[in-house]
Parts: sequence; structure tokens; C-alpha cells
Amino acid sequence: MTQPVKPAQTPLQKLWKELLEPIVFAVVITQFVATLVGVDGVSMMPNLRDRERVFVPKYETWLHKAGVGEFKRGDILIFKPPREASAKIPNLTKSAPLNLWTYRPFLIKRLIGLPGDTIRVEAGEVTVNGVKLDSSWTTAYWQQQGCWDTESSLATQATSSANGVMPDQPEITVPAGTYFVMGDNRTERGSEDSRLFGPVPRRDIAGRAAAVIWPIMRKATATYDCSSESVKELSGKDELNWRALNRPAAFTDLQNALNK
Repeated sequence: MTQPVKPAQTPLQKLWKELLEPIVFAVVITQFVATLVGVDGVSMMPNLRDRERVFVPKYETWLHKAGVGEFKRGDILIFKPPREASAKIPNLTKSAPLNLWTYRPFLIKRLIGLPGDTIRVEAGEVTVNGVKLDSSWTTAYWQQQGCWDTESSLATQATSSANGVMPDQPEITVPAGTYFVMGDNRTERGSEDSRLFGPVPRRDIAGRAAAVIWPIMRKATATYDCSSESVKELSGKDELNWRALNRPAAFTDLQNALNK
């Protein structure tokens, strides 16, 4: 039996099948299902290193924006900084090739305060709703490196006027529909976060970093050079770098204390 001859594709059908369909499929997947995001810089050290790539389940973000579930304290979020801050802080605005347009780059920080939370920062320590958050999951590393910041305006204020966006204030109540975020890098200039540009609106949240997937292996130890504000040396044995980005146990302890 002879097979029926398929009708030849029209130019429009061929364009869709060979070019547009794969692009549309890729956009749908990356915008609504899952995507990968590269870490740029050292603001999340020691937990995330420069040029690592993290897996982001985008469907979570859309569900949260629709009112189903919520991000939790301790999550690592990918987001765009507030527009007002981007207009005033040079590092928060990037230029496209040939300077055709400017845009707000995505940042990656840890969620510290939910809407309605009162955040206080004093001598490098963070307090949420009157309960001290045990930040030793990151501050122990910076103590070891010799540059844990406990004295700058970022270490002694919940928000700082250093960049002309927020006023100096030791305490802030997170407005509805926003999140207070901080980098794990607790050196003096280690992270530009909510202490400088204020809480981040929910609409600017791209998603939660759920796992590290690249590189597959990494050196066990990263030594930080406080003077140059960069990684000084990667050393030790190679270790498997595929890992879930679970919330530090301190956030469970915090929640238990707040529930009492």
C-alpha cells in the first residue's frame, strides 16, 4: 500500500515550524516553567560563587503572584531592583549593546523579611520582629576571613542613605507586597541590597533559586581577599557542586520563636 503524499508546507508553515515554534516553546518554558540563571559577582558568598548557575522553578513565581503560596524567609530570590534605586545607583543600571537602551539587571539575594515584618540591623546582626536571627551560617565565614562588617552604615542601619535612595533608619517595617532582601556577603561593600535600595516589590521578583546545577564540580574552599573584595584562592579537593539551595536552619528556628 502506498503512503499518502503529505502536502507541501507553505512558506508561512515552514517559517513557523523551523524558526518560530522552537522560539515560542523556549520562551514559554523559560518564562512559565523553569529557567537557569547565572550568578554574577560575590554578593552571595560563601554560599554561591561567581559564575555558578542556579535552577529557578518559574511556575512557583506565577502561583505566588496569583495568590497561591508565598516565598519564605531564607529563600534565595532573583529579582530586579526597584526603579527609583536603579535611577540613582550606577551599578543597578546596565546598557544594551551600542547603548541602544538601558535596563535593570537581575540581582540575587536572600529573603530576610516578609510583608509586615519589622527588620532591625545593628552591629552586623539582624533582628526580625524582635527576634534575633542567627546569621552564623554566613557570618562565621566572614569572621574567619577577617572582614565581617559590624560598624558601617549598612551594618548598623536597616536602611542607609549612602546612595540617596533610603533614609538612615535602624528599623524598617516591610510594606505590603514587598520583601526585604540581603546578600550573604557581610563585608562592608559586599552587597547592594534592601539596606541601600529598600524592599523589593513582588512584581519585580523573577523567582526562587532552588538548586545549583553548574559547574558540576568545584573546589571545596574559597578564600576571600578583604582588601580587593574578591576571591583570593580556590583550593582543597574537588567536590560535587550539584546541591539544593535549602533555607538555613536558623530561619526555621526564627519561625518557631515567632510562633510562640
